[in-house]
Amino acid sequence: MAIKLSGAALTKLDKSSTVYADLAAIAPRLATKDHALWGSEAEAEARIRLNWIDLPTSSRDLLPELDALSAWARSTNLNNIILAGMGGSSLAPEVISKTYRKSLTVLDSTDPAQIAAAIPSDFTNTVIVVGSKSGSTIETASQRALFTELIAAAGLNPVDHIVVVTDPGSPLDKDARAGGFRVINADPNVGGRYSALSAFGLVPAVLMGVDPSLLIDDAAAVAPSFIAPDSPAVAAATILFEQTTQNIAFCDEGSSVPGLSDWIEQLIAESTGKNQVGRLPIVTESASAPIAGPAISVAFAGTQADLIVEGTLGEQFIFWEYVTALIGRALKVDPFNQPNVTEAKDRTGALLAQWNGVVQSPTPSLETESIAFYGTTAGSTPVEMLRNFFADPTHYVAVMAYLHRGKDDAVTEAREIIARHTERGVTFGWGPRFLHSTGQFHKGGQHNGAFLQITGESTKDLAIPGKEFTFHTLLMAQALGDAEALGSRNFPQLRVHLKNRDKGITELLNALKAL
Repeated sequence: MAIKLSGAALTKLDKSSTVYADLAAIAPRLATKDHALWGSEAEAEARIRLNWIDLPTSSRDLLPELDALSAWARSTNLNNIILAGMGGSSLAPEVISKTYRKSLTVLDSTDPAQIAAAIPSDFTNTVIVVGSKSGSTIETASQRALFTELIAAAGLNPVDHIVVVTDPGSPLDKDARAGGFRVINADPNVGGRYSALSAFGLVPAVLMGVDPSLLIDDAAAVAPSFIAPDSPAVAAATILFEQTTQNIAFCDEGSSVPGLSDWIEQLIAESTGKNQVGRLPIVTESASAPIAGPAISVAFAGTQADLIVEGTLGEQFIFWEYVTALIGRALKVDPFNQPNVTEAKDRTGALLAQWNGVVQSPTPSLETESIAFYGTTAGSTPVEMLRNFFADPTHYVAVMAYLHRGKDDAVTEAREIIARHTERGVTFGWGPRFLHSTGQFHKGGQHNGAFLQITGESTKDLAIPGKEFTFHTLLMAQALGDAEALGSRNFPQLRVHLKNRDKGITELLNALKAL
C-alpha cells in the first residue's frame, strides 16, 4: 500500500528548505501524538484531539459492534439509509457512498424542501443515522425530532429505525440511551473533521454494505510511510505551504474517490483558517473548469494538475489528515480548534430568539419580480448591483447558497461564471453545510474575501417538533446570523434573495453572464 505523488509541483519541491526539514523532523513526533507541535496556545486542544492517529488500529475494536449493527439492519431489511449530520458527521460517509457506489441520503441541510425530499413514503425499510459529536448540533437535533415524530406517526417504533453516533456523555448520548435507542460512541479525543475512520464514518459505511476493514486496513498499512524518509505527507504539506499563499484548487473528476474534494475542503479550511492565515480549498467542477486567481491545483487522477495524489479511499483519509496537521505546523496555527464556527451559531440563536418564530428581513436595496438584493452595494439593475459588488479588489469570492442541494443545483454555475469574470478564486458552498467547513476560514483566515449569499423563499415549510420556529426560519436565521458575523468585519457582502427559486436562479445567472 502506498500514496503515489506526481505532477509539476513535485519537481519544484525543495527538500533543503527550512519548512521541509522541520516537517520531516516532527512527523515521527506527530505519529506518537506529541501535543506540543503547534505551540503552547494549542497544547490544551491538541491533548484531546490526536486520537485520529490511532484510528486505523483502534477502530478495529468497533468491528464486533459494527457487525452486530449490520446483522440487525439486514435481518429487519433496513436498506434505505438516511444520514442526519453536519460537517465531519456527513462528509466522509458521503465520499464512502460515492466511492463504493452505495445508496445514501445525506441530510446536512435545514432547507425544508431538501428535508421533505428525504422523507420516505414508507419508513418500514428506513434507518436514520443521527450523527453529532457534540450531541447538540441544532440542524441534527431538529432533524432527529422531525424523524422521530414521523416514524411514530407511521405506527412504527422510532427505536427500531434510528441509530445514534455521538461522543460518550454528550446530551444526545444520554437522551438516546434513556430512550432505548441504539447508540454507538465515537472516540471523544477525535475532532469531527478528523473522524472519517471513526464510528462517524464506519457506522454509515457498514449499514450501506461497505466492509469497514477495507478502509482501516488500508489506512493502517500506509500510515508508517508518512514518518519514513521521503514521506509523501511531508512532501505534500511542504508543497501546499510553499507553492501557494492561499488558494488550493481540488478536482476529483475521473478519480476512484469521487467526492473526496468536498471532504478535504472542510478538513483544510476549518483546520488552517484562523489567525488571519490559512489555505483555502476551491472545489472545481471539472479539470477544465476555471480556477481563477493564484492557486495550486490538486487532483486524484490524470496528469493535468500541479499535484496528483493517488491512493485508495482509506489511504487518502489518513494521508490528508496527516498533511493538514503538518500544514498547521508550518502555518503556526492550531489545526484542531474552530474558534469562529461558534460565532455564527450564537448569532443564529440570538436571531431566533429575537424573531419569535417569524423571519424579520430588512428592506431590500433593489427588487425585481423574482429576486431581491440586500446589502450596502448600490445599483439600479441586477447587473449594476453585481458589477459594483465585484468592483471591490478582493482575493477571493465565496458564493454561499442556502438552497435545496439536489433541486436548485443550477445555481452552482455561478462559481464558474464569477471565476471567469473576476479572475479570482471562487468557492461555492451550500448553506448551512459550509458553516461547518469554509465558514471558519471566511472569518478566521485571510481577511480578503467577498461574500455573495443566496437565499430563497420556501414554497412549503416544515415545523420542528418542540420548537416555536420552523426549518425555513432556522435556515434564514443561519444565513442572516452568518451575514452579521461577516458584516462585523466589514467584508464586502451582498445577499440575493430568490422570491421564486427557479426564475430567480435564471435571472441571477443571466445577470452574472452579462457582467
